[in-house]
Amino acid sequence: MKVIVVGAGVVGTMHAWHAVERGHEVVHIEREAEARGASLRNFGQIWVSGRAGGEELDTALRARELWEGIGARVPGLGFRAIGSLTPVRNDLERAVAEAAATRPDAAARGYELLTADEARAVNPALRGEFEAALWCERDAAVEPRTAQLALREALLATGRYTFLPDREVREVVGERAVRDDRGEVHGGDAVVLCTGAWLSGLVREVAGEIPVRRVRLQMMQTDPLGEPLTTSVADADSFRYYPAYASGALDALNAGQAQDPTAAAHRMQLLMVQRLDGGLTIGDTHEYEHPFAFDTLEDPYEHLTRVVESFLGHPLPKVRRRWAGVYAQCVDTTRVVHRQKVREGVWLVTGPGGRGMTCSPAIAETTANELGW
Repeated sequence: MKVIVVGAGVVGTMHAWHAVERGHEVVHIEREAEARGASLRNFGQIWVSGRAGGEELDTALRARELWEGIGARVPGLGFRAIGSLTPVRNDLERAVAEAAATRPDAAARGYELLTADEARAVNPALRGEFEAALWCERDAAVEPRTAQLALREALLATGRYTFLPDREVREVVGERAVRDDRGEVHGGDAVVLCTGAWLSGLVREVAGEIPVRRVRLQMMQTDPLGEPLTTSVADADSFRYYPAYASGALDALNAGQAQDPTAAAHRMQLLMVQRLDGGLTIGDTHEYEHPFAFDTLEDPYEHLTRVVESFLGHPLPKVRRRWAGVYAQCVDTTRVVHRQKVREGVWLVTGPGGRGMTCSPAIAETTANELGW
């Protein structure tokens, strides 16, 4: 079988990976020299902790298993089974963490409520003031800026993979073929369009208006911390954002503790991961209304800096990079991904939202299974 994959972000690359793993030939087409979108502009988190119970959690857990297996074969991914800590500062926040730790699926996530001293034993870099922390053992991390490159190197080594950069696919030609902007036609037994946040042009032509929206975020990265940050770190605003934390305790938190005005205005949470070079990737904001701003705002960065410094107990290292990104998210956020047959033998896979890095291996595996690869 020959599979044509359009889009070299993490979702497209994982579709190519599963096709090659099953013995097929892959032609992988990317409109840039290499992917430059949300697949690079994220935390690199394999984020199990906040996922909704049911299909979303099952997908994340399966993806976590796949990431670990692939990471063992492709060291360049930088896979680390580091877990995460969410420090809490008062009784209202602690109650949400306690409710999460008693969920029926808490053991599958690796939830455990730790005292402050226990949390610092897990992550000694957290020298600031907090009362307790929610530990999630199943969370992990990879290196987002280099993951696709490492996977591509491994795919090329198989001899069954061809990468065609700097080619924008303009048209689906009949069944199971596409034409790029150089006029070349690429045909096979199946075509998978993994176009990320590119929802106009070709996507609108073949699929119409789909129930997927675009979301903008702001993030930053610092100079090396100077010591290991041994886990990912979140703050209690993540309780307000992720569906796993829905509970009466969360209702009480929302009623009894107003979110910081900057965080509320920009729909913020803190997530923080240490990169292999020692720097910290920190975010993020969420903007849903179009047209998106073309510039970045300082208030969210200042808020994130204050929160991080309160956990670390000392000033943040110098910020060396700031960026904005855009990802595609299903309008019905309970859906893991939008998967649609748009022509005979041609499928569109998009809209995982902020789950893309986490869930992409399992999303691609499901596509492969459903298409009978």
